[in-house]
Formats: sequence, structure tokens, C-alpha cells
Amino acid sequence: MAVRSQLLKGILEGCILAIISRETVYGYELAMKLQNQGLDVSEGSIYPILLRLQKEKLIQGEMRKSPSGPNRKYYTLTDAGEVSLLIFQENWENVKKPVDQLLRGKEEL
Repeated sequence: MAVRSQLLKGILEGCILAIISRETVYGYELAMKLQNQGLDVSEGSIYPILLRLQKEKLIQGEMRKSPSGPNRKYYTLTDAGEVSLLIFQENWENVKKPVDQLLRGKEEL
């Protein structure tokens, strides 16, 4: 389980940017979307990443009224966030392809 946790930490930021690039979401909703895709993350682990992404100006947050309960902070991707997501996707493909090949035994060592 520790290996999975370490791998997840490395890709979680890119996954968050990908979700926010598709739609405006709030923290709990983001955590649920990640969990629905099979990524075992807690809501509490999402907020420090969102805060860091905001400080880096990759996302921006806006408080909006909630249909039920308190106001929620909704997140959108900035132009810098779009660039960061493209870089993440490129880096992910550069790592994913050779690892897939090695794990599937398609490459001779």
C-alpha cells in the first residue's frame, strides 16, 4: 500500500489539473471524482494541493453560493495551469510508455 501511496502522490496534481480543466469543481466534488476513477484520496489530502496550485497561479478559486449549506469555493484552471497540464501529460506519456513495455515484457533487457 505504501508504494501505491507514493505513486499516487506523484500523479495527483496532474489528475487534479485534468479534472479542473474539464469543469469548474469544488474540493469535495473533486475528491469524489478522483475516488470514482479509483484513486483512493481523501478530501483532506486534496485541499493542501489546491492551496499550492492557487499559490502557483495554476488554478483560481471563487466563492459561490451553494444550493444547500455554506458557500463553496469553486476552482478553474488558469492559462498557466493549462500549460502545466500539457507538460504533465507529456511527462506522463514519457514515463508511462517505457514502464508499460517493461511490465508487459515487450522490451528485451
